[in-house]
Amino acid sequence: MVHLNCGAATHVGWVRSTNQDAYLAAAPVFVVADGMGGHQGGEVASAIVIEEFARLVQAGFEPREAIGAVARALALSQDRIAQHVAEHQRDGAVSYYAGTTVAAALVCADEEGPKWLLVNLGDSRIYKVHQDRVEQVSVDHSVVQELVDSGTITSTAAASHPERHVITRALSAAGRTDPDYFVLPLASAQRLLICSDGVSGMVAPDVLASVLIDVADPRDAADAVVAAALSGGGEDNATAIVVDVVGWSEADSPRNRSEPVSLEEKLGALP
Repeated sequence: MVHLNCGAATHVGWVRSTNQDAYLAAAPVFVVADGMGGHQGGEVASAIVIEEFARLVQAGFEPREAIGAVARALALSQDRIAQHVAEHQRDGAVSYYAGTTVAAALVCADEEGPKWLLVNLGDSRIYKVHQDRVEQVSVDHSVVQELVDSGTITSTAAASHPERHVITRALSAAGRTDPDYFVLPLASAQRLLICSDGVSGMVAPDVLASVLIDVADPRDAADAVVAAALSGGGEDNATAIVVDVVGWSEADSPRNRSEPVSLEEKLGALP
């Protein structure tokens, strides 16, 4: 049996007037959505995502079919966002936009047993903690990440690049909306952090690692992560979910593989 403990925190920050972040922390589903769009468009889009994933929790899903359940939740969210945008545009707001990032973690299963299914779309991030090491699992869908990947700029330069907040994928009525999926053994990620870029963009990596390694209670850790984002400038909404796997060790896993596995590699095992 897999037991999960979690903590979550969010703050509007020191610059924004509204909090367009939304989150769900309802085991076995954990989601952070960072909304984008003026006139409350982002707030609506992120709320829609959380509503659809909450319905997934309420209805339940077969752990071996978690990828399909997530894909349906995202498709329903996108349809609702598109309808919302279309209504505003029909009313004359032709430039109205609503979109959101999505970063999610769900407990799924394959023939080897329970696993983490991680999903990201946009630049909200997922980190794992394993043996006192903090590693980013998700890959930002952003202009600067593409520049880093191509070798045009360094990861250090990306932190201050003028286009660092421009994302290349989001859940919206238009544009590229296909998420990345990763599958991890539970034993390789006994703590997860799911956060908006108001955290990752404001907290230095060493500070983030210190909090995630040293603060034992996930509720305190989530609070501390958001507090660090505010201390770092609080230039954006900041949201963090910290999830701990309790009572599940590497000895419980048939294969002690610690790196994330892409969806393409695991499709045969996770239909």
